Amino acid sequence: MTMTMTKPSIVPNFGSDDAPTRKMAIICSKGNLDMAYPGLILANAALGEGVELHLFFTFWGFDMITKSRMEHLQFSPAGNTALHMPGGDAHIPQALAPAMTGMATKMLKKQIADLGVPEVPDFLDQIVAAGGHLWACRMSADMNKLELADLRDDVEGIISASDFIEMTDGAQLLFI
Repeated sequence: MTMTMTKPSIVPNFGSDDAPTRKMAIICSKGNLDMAYPGLILANAALGEGVELHLFFTFWGFDMITKSRMEHLQFSPAGNTALHMPGGDAHIPQALAPAMTGMATKMLKKQIADLGVPEVPDFLDQIVAAGGHLWACRMSADMNKLELADLRDDVEGIISASDFIEMTDGAQLLFI
């Protein structure tokens, strides 16, 4: 006797008005150029998928939203043992890395621009225009002696970590 099992049909879910809103919260803790982009790229992708997005800037990530610093993010190859020369597999010796920050920053900015990805301040403009929310960490603001006026105009507020956790209840959380 042969038994035939039929699989249940898969019915796609295209969402409905009563479907819960999906949320993503990204904590940006690093202000160097190579660590700024992962959070922004993920934020942009989330917004493209209709996900409610909140970016929380803390510690050195604060440089991304501080008016006096946001145009001067750098990339340092120091400590990055995986760094290799563009277009090849040869690694850059760590002894040379500290002296190469300027050149490495220029090269990384060119590679990113060649891919059509905007610089950090412009990318944040696009994220906000698409509905993303920018929040500054209270403790980081206090440590840096910064006020809301010192930050990008589209930062919605300086809030505590507890406030951020409460406002992003149920969100997917990424720490970068």
